[in-house]
Amino acid sequence: MSRLSSAHDQAEKYEVQIPKPSSALVTGGICTYIGGIFLLFAFASPYWLVSWQYTFSPFKRMGLWEFCFDKYRHPHFQYDKLFSGCHYIFSDYFMIIREWILPGWLMTVQAFFTLAFMASFGVQAILALLVTRWPLKIVMRNEGLLILISCGGNAAASFLIFLSVSIFGGQCYRRDWLPYPNFNYLSWAFAFAIISMFIHGLAALILYGEYQAAKIRRHEEDHLVMSTRHHHGAASGMSNPSSESHHYV
Repeated sequence: MSRLSSAHDQAEKYEVQIPKPSSALVTGGICTYIGGIFLLFAFASPYWLVSWQYTFSPFKRMGLWEFCFDKYRHPHFQYDKLFSGCHYIFSDYFMIIREWILPGWLMTVQAFFTLAFMASFGVQAILALLVTRWPLKIVMRNEGLLILISCGGNAAASFLIFLSVSIFGGQCYRRDWLPYPNFNYLSWAFAFAIISMFIHGLAALILYGEYQAAKIRRHEEDHLVMSTRHHHGAASGMSNPSSESHHYV
């Protein structure tokens, strides 16, 4: 029974000695997760560009992956076909006009935003490991590197979102693209993308500060270990003064 209690006490002592994540690391993780939520809504929602309700435009709304029309007749299509409803941009329904609704600049926006999405959720996985300290040995050994990767991932996501919203905002009113561009406006999903950009940028700054603090902590820990080893070495040499004389004899 005493052995079990001593083992339990040692386990509790070991758990107490596990260093907790800093407040800056937790704050950076929370910012990343909030930015990821905004990014997810912007990524999946067909409300980047919307037509005003009372203009009766055949174009209704669109997102990165979905277009909505109401009895739209494409002028360059030789058959009298009307496009209505909301459909996936790569569906067979839009096959005959896909080259028109999906120009090169929009494919670039899709690529940049997808990369930002992957970077954000990859960083969230790393930050989850850092905050939960699992697996403990790998996280504590590579904490500084993992924080630096998280900082770089947030910065990359923010920059890619910036490129996406800049290209889309500058090209969405082209007169050779959607009909009646003056009747359209940038909607809430586009605003969510901008909000996500700023939040990811803030998270990158917070994590960069935490990376610098982690470097200082690691340097102090290494210095403490070296000084402790030197102290133990000196103490063991003083405790056996006869060993050196015996060596010379």
